[in-house]
Amino acid sequence: MEIRSGNKLAVKITANFERNLDEIERVLTDAETTQFFNALLDELSNAVIPNIERFPKMGCNFMDRPARSIEGSNGLDTLRKKLGEGELREYVMSDFLLLYAQYGQAVYLLSIKHHRQLSFDFAHLWVSGQAHLDNEFEDRGGRK
Repeated sequence: MEIRSGNKLAVKITANFERNLDEIERVLTDAETTQFFNALLDELSNAVIPNIERFPKMGCNFMDRPARSIEGSNGLDTLRKKLGEGELREYVMSDFLLLYAQYGQAVYLLSIKHHRQLSFDFAHLWVSGQAHLDNEFEDRGGRK
């Protein structure tokens, strides 16, 4: 999907970004809090995407992060090679972190994750933390 208006950069939504949104929607629907998903979509369409269209460098440059381990350094080197001329940036939202890449006149939305989501397979890796997360979600006004 491509979103474009006027002389602004084209913002393209990747399949991975769509999968992330589907997962967020599923989690929030299961928790009977679809209003939070609707608010996320509103924030994306009314603020985030228009901001990135006009100011694609507004997000923090992901590659400026210091590597804190050999593995991290090797990973960043590999990522730099794969990016080539592109720039990888983070956009911090109210509850989410958006990762995007800019190549020339196009911006690709790559990933969106909740701030508390530590990995792509959070539930599998940290099953023991589920009760803790459920409690935190309820504390923020969510329902089980």
